[in-house]
Amino acid sequence: MDDIQLSSILVAMVRSAPVLIFAALGGLFAERSGIVDISLEGKILGSAFASACVSYATQNPWFGVLAGIAVSCLLALLHGYVCIRQRGNQLVSGMAINIAVSGLTFVLAQFFFQQGGRSPSLDEGRFGVLNIPGTQALADVPLLGWLLRQLIGGHTVLVYLAFLAVPLVHWVVNHTRFGLRLRAVGDNPHAADTAGINVGRTRFLALLVGGVLCGLSGAYLAIVQTGFFLSDMSAGNGFLALAALVFGSWRAVHTTLGCLMFAFFSALQIQLEGVVLPVIGKVPGSLIQMIPYIVTVIILAGFMAKSVAPKAIGVPFIKSR
Repeated sequence: MDDIQLSSILVAMVRSAPVLIFAALGGLFAERSGIVDISLEGKILGSAFASACVSYATQNPWFGVLAGIAVSCLLALLHGYVCIRQRGNQLVSGMAINIAVSGLTFVLAQFFFQQGGRSPSLDEGRFGVLNIPGTQALADVPLLGWLLRQLIGGHTVLVYLAFLAVPLVHWVVNHTRFGLRLRAVGDNPHAADTAGINVGRTRFLALLVGGVLCGLSGAYLAIVQTGFFLSDMSAGNGFLALAALVFGSWRAVHTTLGCLMFAFFSALQIQLEGVVLPVIGKVPGSLIQMIPYIVTVIILAGFMAKSVAPKAIGVPFIKSR
């Protein structure tokens, strides 16, 4: 039990949370506009593949990020075309994208790299860590030194970008003209249309913003967190992000707290591997891997009834004549 260190869990939580935060905030834009975005998983995986390939080819992580965003936005536009233009089933469209991307990325990775669906390690194509100035002088100060060197400092630029995105998204959704239109379209698209708001355009813009954020999620997963692409490496993060949206009632700050909670349990899972607990003994590895998903089920069961979703979510908009 002594092997479980809270400090290590908290640092791991901060480092793994950006994948969920970017994806959940991207899903927030789509779903506040009235589009169910099950395709978060596919966009994370597709952008991770593109980011890894381009970063490996150019040895420049920023080019990898741009490639990941481009692929994610293309998938978002595809989802928008099916759901908005063709008024197709949003759940079916999202799942189709997830399945297609899962198969396509494996085939392309095998074709390009011949490593069983895995890319080579990125090496120089990764971001370096940023250190807060003056941390070296405070390194020996109890608690403060650890906070500045590991919990707050010592991360890549995308980690800070993820946490800075939270207040920015909150401000955009709640205090801008675009945010007002976004919420109007998601709650009552017919009233918004009567007021002169282009419902289809607003929903496409929301999906594109979500695509950019999901692209950052996949880029972080491949370039920062793992340093390579692996088949199906998104590993359910898109669905965890959706669960965080439900937990946070489609609000940026509350959704981020849900992401941090899932990241905490994911970090705890790693710490528990090989640890012998009193009375229980050594916890089986398969049971440990279930922890984040058990928490997801509990969260959905406990908060689904209390969460207030956008009123028109999942309902195709048909313009009144």
